[in-house]
Amino acid sequence: MNGPVISRDQAIANARRALDAARHRRDRDRAAGRLAPDVELILRRLERKQRANQAPTVEHRAAA
Repeated sequence: MNGPVISRDQAIANARRALDAARHRRDRDRAAGRLAPDVELILRRLERKQRANQAPTVEHRAAA
C-alpha cells in the first residue's frame, strides 16, 4: 500500500478525460448512424428530460 497516490484533482481530471472521450465516440457514432435504434431512443428520451429540467421556471404572480 505504499504505491504512488493520485491526488483528488488528478483523479477527477482523469475521470473527466475518459468520460469526454466516451461521449465523443458516442456522438461520432450517433452522427454516422451507427447506434442501435433502441439506444438512439434512450438518448432522445434522456435529452428531452434534461431539456425539461433545464427549462427556466416562470413564477406566476397575480396581476397588480
